[in-house]
Amino acid sequence: MTYPGSTALHHFAVVGAGAWGTTFAKVLADAGREVVLWGRRDSVVAEITADHCNSGYLPGVVLPDTITATGDLEHALDGADAVVLAIPSQSMRENLSVFRDLIPPAGPVISLAKGVEIGTGLRMSEVISSVGRISGERVVVLSGPNLAREIAAGQPTATVLSCVDHVTAVRVQQACVSGYFRPYTITDVIGTEIAGTTKNVIALATGIAEGLGLGLNTSASLITRGLNEMTRLGMRLGARPETFAGLAGLGDLVATCSSPLSRNRSLGVLLGQGRSVDEAQELTGTLAEGVVSCRSTRDLALRHGIDMPITEAVFQVCHRHAPPEQMIRALMDRPPTPE
Repeated sequence: MTYPGSTALHHFAVVGAGAWGTTFAKVLADAGREVVLWGRRDSVVAEITADHCNSGYLPGVVLPDTITATGDLEHALDGADAVVLAIPSQSMRENLSVFRDLIPPAGPVISLAKGVEIGTGLRMSEVISSVGRISGERVVVLSGPNLAREIAAGQPTATVLSCVDHVTAVRVQQACVSGYFRPYTITDVIGTEIAGTTKNVIALATGIAEGLGLGLNTSASLITRGLNEMTRLGMRLGARPETFAGLAGLGDLVATCSSPLSRNRSLGVLLGQGRSVDEAQELTGTLAEGVVSCRSTRDLALRHGIDMPITEAVFQVCHRHAPPEQMIRALMDRPPTPE
C-alpha cells in the first residue's frame, strides 16, 4: 500500500554498530536499501569495510557489501532519508545532544532502544523527541521478538513498527520487509515501549529462577504474571491492552525469557547461581538492559501507583544485593488474590 504524497525511503543511516544495529543494517540492505552504518570503534568500522563482517558482535555472519561503514557521523547522516538510532537507552540523551543538529530535518527516526530513562522516567521516543527536537510523528519504535543473531542468520521473524503517525510507520515497513523479516504496524507507541522495557526485567527473573534450578512451572508463572505487570503499567500510562497480547508484548516476552541468546536471561541464570551483578556482566561480556530497566521501571511504577512484584523482586536482587532465593520467597509469600 502506498499513500498519496508519501515517498519511498532508500537511503538509511544506522547510528550504532553493535549486534542489533548491525543486524538491522543487514535487514535494510537485504531489502534493497542503501545503508551507511556508523560505528564508534575504528576496528569495527575497518572490519566491516574490509571483511564485510562484525565478528565481535555477530560471529560467522557475512554482511552485504552494500553496507558502507564509517566513523564519521556527519558523513553517515548526510542526505539520509531515514535515521536509525541503535544506541543504548541510558546514553540516548547524551548522544543526541551531541549530534542532533546533524539529523536531517525530515524523514523517520527509528528507535531500536528499549528502556525507560533513569531519573526522568521518559520512554526513548520521548527522549528522542525532546532532546533531538524531533516531532513525535517522525519517531518510529521497532520492537518485538528481535534476537539479533537469529535475524542476522536470516531466520524468519515478525516484528512491530510503532508510530503515532500510521503513514510514517508504513513507509518504514515498506522499506525493510524481506523474505525473513516481516514487520507489522501499530500506533500504540506507549504500549510498545513499556513492553520492550519490562520484558527484559521479566527475562532476568526467569533466568534467576533457572539458575536456582527451578523448572518450567516457575518460568511459565513468571512470564504470565510478568505479562500482567507490564500490561497494568502500560494501561495506566495510556497504552492499549491488545498491544501486550501481540508481538511487542507476548511475542518479545516469550523470546527474551526463553532463548539462551537473550543477554538478560543469560545474566539472570548467573545471578541465580550465586554470581554478583558485576561478575555476571564480566562473564557475559555485556550489560543486560534489564539490570538498568528494573530500576527505572520500578521508579515509574511507584510514581503511578502500580504494584509490580516481579520487577520489585528483581530490583532487590540487582541493586540491593538480596539473595536470589529471596526473590522467589517474596513472590510466593504474597497474599492470595484473584487472578
